[in-house]
Amino acid sequence: MATTDLKLDEPGSLRRPGPVGRLVRLGFGIMSLFYVHGLIQVADVLIDTDGHIVALVWNGVLPGLFLVSYVINIGFSRAWKKWPAVVSTAVLAIAAGVGYVTAATVETNLLAFGIWSWELTLFSHLGLAFILAAVIRTPGCEMRAFHDLYSRLTGVPTHEHVCPVGPLGPIDAWEARQNLS
Repeated sequence: MATTDLKLDEPGSLRRPGPVGRLVRLGFGIMSLFYVHGLIQVADVLIDTDGHIVALVWNGVLPGLFLVSYVINIGFSRAWKKWPAVVSTAVLAIAAGVGYVTAATVETNLLAFGIWSWELTLFSHLGLAFILAAVIRTPGCEMRAFHDLYSRLTGVPTHEHVCPVGPLGPIDAWEARQNLS
């Protein structure tokens, strides 16, 4: 079972991804940034004419809540377990509650902007990390791509992390068995 626990490996302990892993990372990066592009497109109309938050903004909430703990813990070397998801949920729930108390609906500009800005930050970071990981062949999790780049630029070794969820771990393992790296 996937865990959000931070389990950093020693520098150089993981193999760099091969061509298939890099293409998958690139694809995930493009998908994430495509979603970010959509969010930017709706920035000036977060509430539709019927008074509802636009569907595109709602679409990223569940994936975002699933991913935020991985992004924070692995990407920023934190051992906060599920707390990033808990705090994100609480902040968005408070915004919804304030909207309900002040406007008798949860679908207010406050909640819409809160979700939008949270998703824009999360998916921008994720998309850029995937693309960077594909370009520089970051071993393991894409959330360590910025650390890997820092290590390459400064010569200071940084820790690595195995991909905890998704297809990247199995793809990297398959490529290693095939000697495709």
